Amino acid sequence: MALPQERTGGYTYADYLAWPGDERWELIDGVAWNMSPAPSPDHQRVLLSLARKIAEITDRTGCATFVAPFDVRLPDRSEQDAEQTSTVVQPDISVFCDPSLLDERGAHGAPDLVVEILSPSTGYKDQTDKLALYERHRVREYWVVNGDAGWVMVYRFQPDGRYGKPDYYRRDESVRSDVLGGAEIAVAAFVTR
Repeated sequence: MALPQERTGGYTYADYLAWPGDERWELIDGVAWNMSPAPSPDHQRVLLSLARKIAEITDRTGCATFVAPFDVRLPDRSEQDAEQTSTVVQPDISVFCDPSLLDERGAHGAPDLVVEILSPSTGYKDQTDKLALYERHRVREYWVVNGDAGWVMVYRFQPDGRYGKPDYYRRDESVRSDVLGGAEIAVAAFVTR
C-alpha cells in the first residue's frame, strides 16, 4: 500500500482508496494533502454549532448537509472514469441540493455550499487553493470561517463564472445565504469566543 508521501503529484481517486483508512487525506489536482492532526476542540465546536444551524435549514428545504470526513469528488471535464478523478476534498461542511450527486462513497460533483473553518494547518490552503478549486467547480457559495477572530467571509458565484468580492460578517452580524433561501445565521451562534 503506497503512502502519498512517496510522490508529489499525479494521484487519483483509485490511489486514494488504497491508502490506510486511519489517515485523512485530500487530493487537489492530483496532489495529496495530509489532513492530520485532527482538528482542535475549538474547531470542532464551531463546526458542530454551524452544522446544526445549517442542517436545521436544509432539513426544511430538501437539501442535505454533510460534515467532514465526507468525500467530495470533483472531476474535471476530461476525467471520464470516476477512479481517475484527481480531486477529492473533505470540506468541513458541504450542502447538496441535487440528490443525484450523492452515492455510497460520498458525492461526485460540486456542492451548492461549502464551509471551511480556518485552522493553523489548513488556513492558507483554504484561502488560496480551495478558493480557486471551488470557483473552478462552480460552488455557489464558499464560506471561510475564522472562529477565533469571529468573522465569516462568503464568496458567491457570479454570472461571469467567477466569485465576486467576498462579503464579510462579524461576530455581531448574521450571515445571509442565497443557497439557504435567504436564511440568516447569527455569527455569534457558532464562533468560539
